[in-house]
Amino acid sequence: MNLKGIKLTWLGHSTFRIETPAGKTIFIDPWIMGNPMCPEADKKVKKADILLCTHGHGDHIGDAVEVVKHHNPLVVGIYELCLWLAKKGAKKISPMNKGGSQTVGDIKVTMVHADHSCGIQDGDEIIYGGEACGYVIEFENGVKIYHAGDTNVFGDMAIIRELYAPEIVMLPMGDLFTMGPREAAYAINLLKPETVIPMHFGTFPVLTGTPGALQKLVPGVEVREMKPGVTIGG
Repeated sequence: MNLKGIKLTWLGHSTFRIETPAGKTIFIDPWIMGNPMCPEADKKVKKADILLCTHGHGDHIGDAVEVVKHHNPLVVGIYELCLWLAKKGAKKISPMNKGGSQTVGDIKVTMVHADHSCGIQDGDEIIYGGEACGYVIEFENGVKIYHAGDTNVFGDMAIIRELYAPEIVMLPMGDLFTMGPREAAYAINLLKPETVIPMHFGTFPVLTGTPGALQKLVPGVEVREMKPGVTIGG
C-alpha cells in the first residue's frame, strides 16, 4: 500500500485521521474523546481542517460538535446532517448528496451510497438525519480511498469500482450493526481493491467479526489490520 506521502491513522471503530501531503488534517467520523478504542494520546484533537461525516449515529459524530467548537473545520456531510451541525455551532458547512462531488481543501470528495439507518440522537429525540453514505476521497497525489461508512454489502459497490476504482477501501465488518466478514468478503469481490482496512469491529463485545476471519475469505487481497493510534504512510 503506497500512500505517497499521506499519513493515515485509525483511531478505532470507524474514525480515521488523515494528514495530507499539503498539511491538511481530515477526520472521518469524528468519535474521538468518547471512543473506547481511541488511545488517550489521540483523544486531544490538536488540529482539524475538514470533518467528513458518514451519518448521524453517536458512534460516528459523537465528538463532531466539540471539534467544531474548538477548531472550526469545514464540515462535509449529507444535507440534513450538515444543517443540524450548523445549529450546533458549525460555522463552515459544505453539504452534499449522493452522486455529487466537490473539492474541499486539497481533496476531491464524492458521496456514495451506504445501506444503513441515520437518526440523530438529540437529547431525548431522534431527529431525521438524511441518509447514511460513504465517501470516495481522491488526493492530489492520485491516491483514492473509499470509506464505506456503516453499511451492508450492496450490488452497486460494483458501480463504485467502475466509476472511481479506489485502491484502498475501509470496510465495516464487525457484524450485527453492519456487515460481518462474510458480507464484507462479498463486498471486496465487487470492489476489487488492492488493500482493505477493516473497521467497526472489536469496539464492543457484540461486534464479533475479526480481520482474521475476513482475510481467510479473501486470500488474494491484502487485509491490513491497523492498531488504534498507529500511523501508516507519511
